[in-house]
Amino acid sequence: MAANIARHASIVRAAIETSEAAKSAIVASWRRSAVQHNLDPANLQLPTRLSETEFVAARQQMEPLIRAAQASLDRLYLAVCGTGCCVLLADGNGISVERRGAAVDDDVFESWGLWTGSVWREDVEGTNGIGTSLAVDRAITIDRDQHYLSRNTNLSCAAAPIYDCCGDIAGVLNVSSCRADLTDRFLNLISMAVCDAAQRIEADNFRHSFSKERILIVPTSNRTSAALLAVDRDDVVVGATRLARAVLGITGKALESSPSLMSLIGGDLHQPNDLKGAERAVLERALACSEGNVTAAARSLGISRATFHRKICRHSLKIRR
Repeated sequence: MAANIARHASIVRAAIETSEAAKSAIVASWRRSAVQHNLDPANLQLPTRLSETEFVAARQQMEPLIRAAQASLDRLYLAVCGTGCCVLLADGNGISVERRGAAVDDDVFESWGLWTGSVWREDVEGTNGIGTSLAVDRAITIDRDQHYLSRNTNLSCAAAPIYDCCGDIAGVLNVSSCRADLTDRFLNLISMAVCDAAQRIEADNFRHSFSKERILIVPTSNRTSAALLAVDRDDVVVGATRLARAVLGITGKALESSPSLMSLIGGDLHQPNDLKGAERAVLERALACSEGNVTAAARSLGISRATFHRKICRHSLKIRR
């Protein structure tokens, strides 16, 4: 055990002295852990845990996102529970606030710090799934000896950031395993599942945050569900997910000016026809559900009958009765 710890620490120290940090995200994280955070890779101190009072306060800050995440956390855990994994939802400070795991594994995972209240920021735990995902602002896998601290080298982690309604990081979704027989191929599959679940949580949180507005899906090349716009009854865009902002070139400042949906469509956008098609599809669906009753269709969308008429004229829709 002591020899393995010393060997890993030696490998880390040697790597950060080379030029590999410019080419490797793992070595760059190792260097941050050593130089910026002054962490010792051979440190065997147990993971940092918050007090009960501190944990309750951190969880309360995340409560809306936690509520929105429940179904996706359950679904993700069902997909990975048979492989000895646990699921963690952490906040933007790397604090685990929600967890899924098998009771039979609880003692092991708690001893590794894979538990609610544990702090997984990179400046505390060095290179790890949650902390490094926060540091580099993207999905990442950290497999066994890619961890900075020697005591974490039995872990395999796949993590992905979750963004709030303003496009900022709200938290990180993470799946960890202590199994020695976890293959690279299976870890890649877990990583894909984590990324999909993170996007679902982001989309569900966005819908909950704008529950009184219409939600439009912005078509993207990878058909993700996380490119969403929130539009009020006056056709003002009041919210956009991070991906929707990127696809449509929407800035936070632009949203503060309360832009109309059509002003965005008419701007220098990459996919104006797709967004027009999305609105047309919403109108057609509303008409179909109301069997051509314009008043009922308008009511179902939360807009006035006059506004609905302007829209169907704009899209040259025919009302079938």
